[in-house]
Amino acid sequence: MSNTNQINYPARNRYAQTPSPIQPLDRLTEALGISARIWVKRDDLTGCYLSGNKVRKLEFLVAEAQAMGANTLITSGGVQSNHARATALIAAQEGMRCHLLLRGDAPADNDGNLLLDRLAGAEISFFPSHSFEANVARYFSDCAARYAAEGNLAYTIPTGGSNGTGLWGYIGCADEMHQQLRSLGVTLDRIVCATGSGGTQAGLTLGAALCGLSAPVTGIAVCDSSEWFNRKVKADWQAWAQQYGALAEKNCKDAGVELAKLSVHTLDEYIGPGYARAGQEIFETIKLVARTEGLVLDPVYTGKAFYGMLQQLQQGHWAGEKNVLFVHTGGLFGVFPQRSEFVF
Repeated sequence: MSNTNQINYPARNRYAQTPSPIQPLDRLTEALGISARIWVKRDDLTGCYLSGNKVRKLEFLVAEAQAMGANTLITSGGVQSNHARATALIAAQEGMRCHLLLRGDAPADNDGNLLLDRLAGAEISFFPSHSFEANVARYFSDCAARYAAEGNLAYTIPTGGSNGTGLWGYIGCADEMHQQLRSLGVTLDRIVCATGSGGTQAGLTLGAALCGLSAPVTGIAVCDSSEWFNRKVKADWQAWAQQYGALAEKNCKDAGVELAKLSVHTLDEYIGPGYARAGQEIFETIKLVARTEGLVLDPVYTGKAFYGMLQQLQQGHWAGEKNVLFVHTGGLFGVFPQRSEFVF
């Protein structure tokens, strides 16, 4: 186990219930006959309704918004976005306004994360999926201008909270994880996470390097190509370094880290039919994990990533690796809108 380096952080609020536990999945490993031991970092337990990976990022994002004097949060995502739900609830908790720019048609029913968005009082605008990415910058600027005209200062958060500020959330998670693994006496061979906007993968990879956790991070894409994620992760690192200047430089210098030399590892073979759409093998994996370990995955993010991890292990791609850790990034509320896809 490598030494732990002391990481210095910017201002943050505390929303996540941490440290989230690390647990072995021995019954599943035995049932599947996998030689590696699978561990899970339970970031689905960072809260009840404030559950999942986005809460860690929002600790830094909302602190920055408040330091700027903002009273409104604007962010974007899919109709069942975990990030949008967490942002809406934290905004309510902080007495701030929240406006969600959601990709897709307004559904007939308020279900899953969308129900919680509504309960939190977020204002919601829906936009066509096919043209969303091409126009999202304008949606943000138009929305912020509207609030400014009303005398409100809006702070804009990109999809998934994935930017230089949001990176701190999973730098912190890697730091926390390293401390826990030292206590457990476990040396990891690999860390696996779902990657949908790149921020969690970027933060974990950078955080692992900064704290001295030597295991490589593999992001399993739920949308877009591995090339897209590899570019996005590197762009997030550069944005982090530019934004935080001396603080970022000190952390890298203390850890002996050169951003240009860090590697990005992404697999894009398990996306299936597309974002938020999954094949039956994903739903079967969710059932298997729930029935062997009492652990609930979701069909948008963690179900796909966990299935991909199992495929890699069962097909011998990670032969010789003894300890593989899966970061459970939450998503429970995304199960309910796709309940009809489960076959019992």
